[in-house]
Amino acid sequence: MRAFSYEKATSAEAAARAAAAHDGARFIAGGTNLLDLMKLEIETPVHLIDVNGTGLDQITETADGGLRIGALVRNTALAADPRVRAGWPVLTRALVAGASGQLRNKATTAGNLLQRTRCPYFYDTAQPCNKRSPGAGCAAQSAGAFSRQLGIIGISDACIATHPSDMAVAMRVLDAVVETVTPEGETRAIPIADFHRLPGDTPEQDSVLRPGEMITAVTLPAPVGGAQAYHKVRDRASYAFALVSVALIRQPDGTGRVALGGVAPKPWRRAEADAELPNGAAAVMARLLDGARPTDENAFKITLAERALAALLAEG
Repeated sequence: MRAFSYEKATSAEAAARAAAAHDGARFIAGGTNLLDLMKLEIETPVHLIDVNGTGLDQITETADGGLRIGALVRNTALAADPRVRAGWPVLTRALVAGASGQLRNKATTAGNLLQRTRCPYFYDTAQPCNKRSPGAGCAAQSAGAFSRQLGIIGISDACIATHPSDMAVAMRVLDAVVETVTPEGETRAIPIADFHRLPGDTPEQDSVLRPGEMITAVTLPAPVGGAQAYHKVRDRASYAFALVSVALIRQPDGTGRVALGGVAPKPWRRAEADAELPNGAAAVMARLLDGARPTDENAFKITLAERALAALLAEG
């Protein structure tokens, strides 16, 4: 791990200002992803800003019946909150499907959204990776590459990595909004649909956050009701990232919403696919995965996604 300087921030505004004052600074809270990346020298921040003292660890109700989740709310606390379990159960189910109990005790809401891909070539510094080193190339798309875990849609010639978060998939199906503050003290409200970027020619840019901008909260709209479920298909029963995951909200009349994880660089949802839900899983996936570009190793994800959704629909 390379040497770095360190400070503690007492407010989100102060943290953002500190980030702007140090080129190459990073915010740290739980550190469950960042510290691993620092040890491998994939992330090499020159300055760490500890944001645990900024007071962003509360869950409060909003005037319209929603919830405002502070950026520092731990995954365990969010999953166990009685309001979340009652009104937004898909979020609880997604959270408990992620990582391990120990990691969920440390991992934060903001950090979960910002965690970086687990593509094996991103983690192997001996291999070229455009996300890690822009312009180096994409080893995941080279002849004989291991791509079973990687993306099939929303990808580009520069990158086929997937976003690893379970929580973000549930946030996407719930139409959450990400709140931020900039170093200038300005605030933004970014729909979760727009928060994560597709790779295009700049896969090193995971989100639309500007330099120094800090997440302060995630807001959930008022509960939409319906039957809510999250199904994660993975190689082992725990502590594994999704091959495919499905977040589903289904209303009594058969309408609803569907989002996928494990298939794209961001939580994947399309309104035209939601509209097909009364027509069954095959109709939904025909729209949701239209334009998919799988490799020979991960083409099975198209069938797997359809069957995962079909299983949820069969449960009623």
